[in-house]
Amino acid sequence: MEIDIDSYEHFSFDLWLTLIRSNPDFKFKRDSLFRDFFSIDKDIDEVRKVIRHYDVLFNKISEKTGNHIEREEVFLLMLDALGKEIDAIDENHLKSFFQQVDELFLNNMPVLLWENIEEILIEIKEKNKTASIMSNTAFIHGDSLRKVLEHLGLAQYFSFMIFSDEVKASKPNAQVFDMVFKKINDFRKLDKEQVLHIGDNKIADYDGAETFGFNSKLVKF
Repeated sequence: MEIDIDSYEHFSFDLWLTLIRSNPDFKFKRDSLFRDFFSIDKDIDEVRKVIRHYDVLFNKISEKTGNHIEREEVFLLMLDALGKEIDAIDENHLKSFFQQVDELFLNNMPVLLWENIEEILIEIKEKNKTASIMSNTAFIHGDSLRKVLEHLGLAQYFSFMIFSDEVKASKPNAQVFDMVFKKINDFRKLDKEQVLHIGDNKIADYDGAETFGFNSKLVKF
């Protein structure tokens, strides 16, 4: 990854497919856990197909509406699509499932996309500039993602982190970009054009940032 650090004062990073990607082992184990936990009488390939379908669908809906969709809603729809009676699934059952998913996630940590990302973050800090995370979340919540960044040794470089499950809004919603801008100005006074947002999604990251008034950089691994 290459960033023009000298031209901006604050760097807002997306997380998924910008800095990290899922551990392939996690998705395989999560899909198997989902099938076994809810006693789904379907082939694992069919279960994976349904999970992938709703993952992509709800990402598109978030892009269109700017609203965060709760993961419980997504999984209930998946269960319905796989022939399960969702009336029989109570809140505690879902809570127990997600606790196991989060544990599985942290035992199968995501991996960094860019070998030089820490070098970039160090340079930003050494030049007395600042950085933050702004990420839409789906199946994995912000509290787990903070633990990932701690584990990877990167959390120390970010002044703050904003995750959609915590603020109940998703990029490209201008409300989320405004949250970033206000948090920046809590500790340093900057204009919008002094902020660069970096992300992999044309609609959520690039267009969302440009519409709000930030500069933007689209990255692809």
